[in-house]
Amino acid sequence: MKIALAQLNPKVGDLAGNFDLILAAIADARAQGADVIVTPELALSGYPPEDLLLRPSFLAECKRLIGRIIDEVDDITVVIGHPHAAGDERFNAATVIRDGHVLGRYEKMLLPNDEVFDEVRYFTPGYSPLVFEHVGAEGIIKVGVVICEDIWDIEPAAAAHDEGAQLLLVLNASPYHKAKQAVRRDQVVAHRIDETGMPIAYVNMMGGQDELVFDGHSFAMNRAAELVAQAAAFEPALLMVDYADGDFLPGEVAADAGEEASVYQALVLGVKDYIGKNGFPGILLGLSGGVDSALTLAIAVDALGAENVHAVMMPSRYTADISVTDSRQMIDILGCKYSEIEIWPMYEAFMAGLAPEFAGRDMDTTEENLQSRIRGTLLMALSNKSGKLVLTTGNKSEMTTGYATLYGDMAGGFAVLKDVAKTLVYRLCHWRNSQGLVIPERIITRPPSAELRPDQKDQDSLPDYAVLDAILAHYVEENLSRDEIKARGFAAEDVDKVVRLLRINEYKRRQAPVGPRVTSRAFGKDWRMPITNGYRD
Repeated sequence: MKIALAQLNPKVGDLAGNFDLILAAIADARAQGADVIVTPELALSGYPPEDLLLRPSFLAECKRLIGRIIDEVDDITVVIGHPHAAGDERFNAATVIRDGHVLGRYEKMLLPNDEVFDEVRYFTPGYSPLVFEHVGAEGIIKVGVVICEDIWDIEPAAAAHDEGAQLLLVLNASPYHKAKQAVRRDQVVAHRIDETGMPIAYVNMMGGQDELVFDGHSFAMNRAAELVAQAAAFEPALLMVDYADGDFLPGEVAADAGEEASVYQALVLGVKDYIGKNGFPGILLGLSGGVDSALTLAIAVDALGAENVHAVMMPSRYTADISVTDSRQMIDILGCKYSEIEIWPMYEAFMAGLAPEFAGRDMDTTEENLQSRIRGTLLMALSNKSGKLVLTTGNKSEMTTGYATLYGDMAGGFAVLKDVAKTLVYRLCHWRNSQGLVIPERIITRPPSAELRPDQKDQDSLPDYAVLDAILAHYVEENLSRDEIKARGFAAEDVDKVVRLLRINEYKRRQAPVGPRVTSRAFGKDWRMPITNGYRD
């Protein structure tokens, strides 16, 4: 038996487009001699369809298109992921189709309801295993089917094994975060193989969907839990897996990328699909001469090409000459559209208008934030005029501490570095330059500054970024308490400051644009803290 794992990039809600994508993959698999093709979880609807699942017309159209596949596809067994409605219930389903017949329908047993997942809101859990028969050269082969979360527990796989399954197919929409593939493959799937003795083929969705990025990285492991086939990450693929003599045979194995490479690829794909799937004609961003906007610009150009990116430098009297010089140098390297708009005359006009209200008050962060808000207004005006989407450039460290201006540098449509801590920003810059210089070295090596007052440096008001980011990871991503973090050797004043800033800036994060998730807990779907919150751990 030859199995094709269709690593597809569907668009949520685009049922006709996804249907065509699936048909094209079926044709390709058939041309390559596949006996069976497996799509990702909910490939027909895209993942996650969220409240589209509450619309009867949406479910009816899914049902109609599954009917077309039943009627129109032959000479290959299709295992397709889709939503399925039965009466008042909805199921996350996989239907097995062959030559006009439904060989079976599997309904996902385990519904995740943590991290970024809300499946209990939408679906009823299934309870029956599905094992279908494939007639091959060696006789009948019994094939089990499960969906995503099912493989993270022994019961669904064991139920398929008890029904006689000799191998297991897993349909997935498993979003990316750092080190996720090692967990899926070397911990979860390898353990299921050890427990059941069945080889497992794992097909995963790829593509960007709002703040989620699906990396693909589909793979197959034999009965010895050895990796025998693996598709490249972050790109569509049709991975062919051969089954003979009771096991998967060695095939094509794409190499794993390192952490910086995989995070960078995830960010590029997140930008590319957010812009492309939503139909924006291009990108706008503010270029400051700092490391965050430089990395954002590099990602934008790698995602869409220089011809679709417009960078805008908006200097003030506090902007260092080297910031302008370094920005121009980066534009010369990348070749995208570039503008410079001096903001100081606008700032002075605002200050003149506000003078009666500010009389007798000292200068403070109000004047700093005003500069940022002028820049945000200019970018949004250019966005309105051109239709291009503004990318914000703030990183996760800044979003944690509120070191960002609401309606200023937070103004935009997509926050590329929202889940990228400052220390990782530097690592990504070095990695990107290792592939070909795009970010001038001085941008990376000079001390970071918002340049909103004379001689300003980030570390004047924040802990050292190495300390801040470690506290951030422990508190946000690992859910450790303040006392537990202090017990790991961090200064009490640093821990208390970071946690306090995190808490009081929740209202800002709630108004921030979405951005690609690359850690195990991002500010978005899997961070749902109340804004009005009296708890102090």
